[in-house]
Amino acid sequence: MENKDCIFCKIVKKEIPATKVYEDDNFVAFLDIRPIAPGHVQIIPKKHYRWVWDLPNAGECFEVVKKIALAQKKAFNADIVRSQVYGEEIHHAHIWVWPETVGDEKDLAGNAQKIIAAL
Repeated sequence: MENKDCIFCKIVKKEIPATKVYEDDNFVAFLDIRPIAPGHVQIIPKKHYRWVWDLPNAGECFEVVKKIALAQKKAFNADIVRSQVYGEEIHHAHIWVWPETVGDEKDLAGNAQKIIAAL
């Protein structure tokens, strides 16, 4: 499934650049371009689904979320990692995950490297 007008589908097809921190056969995780904290990541399915609850493999998605969250804890020395199932602004299933920490949220490349190294 794909939606030609969906920005996340375009990221999956590499038509739009993204600072990826994780990718497997079914999911992609990348830094949010308007982060609410350093290391704010979006986890999306590669196939277009409107809501996370529509995913046939929602448990697999949450395993990726867990992997990213644990890497964020380590990378940013954070006790708390927050998450939110989102989908109002972009109509493609996605989950926000961000460590509760301070730092330079605009340093996408540096923050991505921290997460990738912690994976």
